[in-house]
Amino acid sequence: MNKVISFQGEPGANSHIACDEVFPDWQVLPSPTFEDAFAAVDEGQAGLAMIPIENSIAGRVADIHHLLPTSGLHIIGEHFLPIHFQLMAIPEANLGTIKSVHSHVHALGQCRKIIRKLGLKAHVAGDTAGSAREVSEWKDPSKASLAPRMAANIYGLKILAEDVEDEAHNTTRFVILSKTPQWVAAGKGPTVTSFVFRVRNLPAALYKALGGFATNGINMTKLESYMLEGEFLATQFYAEVDGHPDDVNLKRALEELEFFSRELRILGVYPAHLFREKIKEAAE
Repeated sequence: MNKVISFQGEPGANSHIACDEVFPDWQVLPSPTFEDAFAAVDEGQAGLAMIPIENSIAGRVADIHHLLPTSGLHIIGEHFLPIHFQLMAIPEANLGTIKSVHSHVHALGQCRKIIRKLGLKAHVAGDTAGSAREVSEWKDPSKASLAPRMAANIYGLKILAEDVEDEAHNTTRFVILSKTPQWVAAGKGPTVTSFVFRVRNLPAALYKALGGFATNGINMTKLESYMLEGEFLATQFYAEVDGHPDDVNLKRALEELEFFSRELRILGVYPAHLFREKIKEAAE
């Protein structure tokens, strides 16, 4: 496989960090948009893509639910990354000189306390690492960035305040995408199955379609709906369940779902990340 992994964003972004944690010996390919990151895999420029799908504070990354089902790519793994933001500026700056802070809208929303404490004016940028690059290029001691620590190292910025995120449990979940399906073998430990479906236009179709998961004892960890092509009636569902399609109970549940659906497509069958166990332990 081509040992290049694409991600959306600039060097130093959280997606870059996720790539390094999972594939430390792979070359990274920064991409301006999610579409570009997907296309890099589809066209063979990259073997895999590391794509954020949801954040514990900001919720789902909406674009991905629209792009993933039509991309032709497959989920082969997942990774959970604790998110930490550093307040950084050029070496000549300090907490007394900065007047404004630049970052992605989610980063600004997740660091409200430090912004309010320092009385900074917030400016939305397209990307956390991109805002760090811009601050470096501006060479203005009144401007700061909220970005991952890696970005400070890449762009030669000084960290003025460390780990300034409001919530300690801030975590982003990434999915790893491949052009070819790579289902983990059954019986190899905790497994996640991701799929999309559209129910038939029948009374109580969704209720009936999902009934098989309850009767077969399948734990559904995620169910989200979103409209297709701007039509209120064209609703698609993205779901994730514990288990492998070759497991008898999940196989039965999926068969029942398929009966009541006009479309059912499995996007990936992959090992559950160890972080899921921590989530379960914290909930107990």
